[in-house]
Amino acid sequence: MCGIVGYVGHREATPVLINALKKLEYRGYDSAGVAVMDGDNIVVRKAKGALAFLEEALAKETIRGSVGIGHTRWATHGEPSDTNAHPHVNEGGSIAVVHNGIIENYAALKAWLQDQGVVFRSQTDSEVITHLITYHYERTGEIFKAVLAAIAQLEGSYALGIVCKDFPDRLIAARKECPLIVGLGKGEQFIASDVPAILEHTRDVYFLEQKEVAVLYDDHVDLFTAAGEKIRREPYHVDWDISSAEKDGYAHFMLKEIYEQPKALTDTLRPRLVLDEDGRPCDIQFDEIDMGAAWADARRVVITACGTAYHAGMVGKYVFEHFARIPVVVDVASEFRYRNPILREDDIFIVISQSGETADTLAALRLAKAAGAKVIAITNCVGSSVSREADEVIYTWAGPEIAVASTKAYTTQLMCLYLLALKLAQTRGTIAAADYAQTLGELAALPDKVRQILDNQTDIQKFTSRQFNKAKIFYIGRLFDSASSLESALKLKEVSYMHCEAFAAGELKHGPIALMDKNSLVVGIATQRALYEKIASNILEVKARGAATMVITQDTDGAFTDAVDTVIAIPPVADALSPILAIVPAQLLAYYCAVQRGNDPDKPRNLAKSVTVE
Repeated sequence: MCGIVGYVGHREATPVLINALKKLEYRGYDSAGVAVMDGDNIVVRKAKGALAFLEEALAKETIRGSVGIGHTRWATHGEPSDTNAHPHVNEGGSIAVVHNGIIENYAALKAWLQDQGVVFRSQTDSEVITHLITYHYERTGEIFKAVLAAIAQLEGSYALGIVCKDFPDRLIAARKECPLIVGLGKGEQFIASDVPAILEHTRDVYFLEQKEVAVLYDDHVDLFTAAGEKIRREPYHVDWDISSAEKDGYAHFMLKEIYEQPKALTDTLRPRLVLDEDGRPCDIQFDEIDMGAAWADARRVVITACGTAYHAGMVGKYVFEHFARIPVVVDVASEFRYRNPILREDDIFIVISQSGETADTLAALRLAKAAGAKVIAITNCVGSSVSREADEVIYTWAGPEIAVASTKAYTTQLMCLYLLALKLAQTRGTIAAADYAQTLGELAALPDKVRQILDNQTDIQKFTSRQFNKAKIFYIGRLFDSASSLESALKLKEVSYMHCEAFAAGELKHGPIALMDKNSLVVGIATQRALYEKIASNILEVKARGAATMVITQDTDGAFTDAVDTVIAIPPVADALSPILAIVPAQLLAYYCAVQRGNDPDKPRNLAKSVTVE
């Protein structure tokens, strides 16, 4: 969703805010704005469209001030416009607010405030917050008390940055559901929606918890509960290399992150892999979770997630059932939270979220905990809501992922699922010791095999240059490849805007074949050796109807030579481990299609990196 930044310190606030907002552009937005304390006034400037338009407007004037807030908005209530852009100020211009999230009771609050004589200028739910704080400020004369009173009336989700001209030495922040961090500097303090926004200034941060409030001064930060009780907490030190949040010579973050997958997979795998005296993998050790009785006695695994993480869960279903022989249910979190699901105390409940802030996934997590299930989180973000609220958490260690379309987060999620499934298989006695050791060896070899695919991606680039203008694209596969097809199609849709579908190859004759013609491209994923002939037959059927065809396979015997236009080979691997390799050519295909079509693959239209509202 949107990006929030804020600054209190000794420097000019405007350039600090603008540079921080640039670091959050990957989150998606359609307007931007800042509010800066300049003398006795709050100067607000905002503009529809790219951040560059706001920069252009600010370049024409000088705004002096060392306290300010900034925002990049993704429209929910009200169309993108200068008026609907944040920050929102009250009628007297004395209080300015930036807001991420959705206020569910805004209509009732707005009607009540209008009855008090308040005039609204925008169509947003966010403007209600500004006027509500003002209402309480006029009665208390204290901005902190006014904020506490206002947020007590809000229903829904919010991350807030607030400045008041009568208290020019401070900035107030608050959160519920939506992520917000506080950066601790020397003689300066920051707020931001995500770490990359402030990484160049500080590595020490507070992750605000649910319904917490922070008051930032230039020399210190005070934390409070929503009831105004003071909180003491040690800050978290971010140890990312700052270059990992930069493009490092790559044309786009998406391409950089695709090429970072060998390292990300290694970083996720290595701490959990036990080596024998000869340096060979012999076991899996999770220091962060207890794989004891709850796992051994589990009757079922339930996985829930959204988007790319949901597709990882679909692969996970095949993986757990294949290795551990345990039933697995996979559900989209947005459906799970509303369908009165059946949960048991002997369930292992796994939630997957790259950001750790996905609203629907968080709601599903809370539902499972209330039912008494053991909740395991797989996430990339330390200190995120998912990581704090789950019973136990497994970090993917993928490093910062800036591009909106997830790549290395997905493959590292798969790696975590493989490790969990194999360890559970060992615990439950469903895998022989020799097979366990052999599979661990193959798992350890996967990062190098991903590197081999990346070193030989020319054929994918050439194929894309001929096919990027197809009107209809279809991904097909069977078993593990059917799950991989879902993520492959999503990547293409996200960044190229090409119409793309994925379905199990056996369903071809049950409807989809009616769509096949010369304007179609069919990509078959074929890594399951026993099913090569089946996939080849499917490919021949669509080719006979004029479709262009490509297959991603580990076949070395020419099973697809006569069936397809292009074969993209991946290194040999056990069938069950193939999804980590098969997705890489699909990621590259999506990236090159986006570039050929003139799109920015890092910031696809209408999408946001972290979906913190429904």
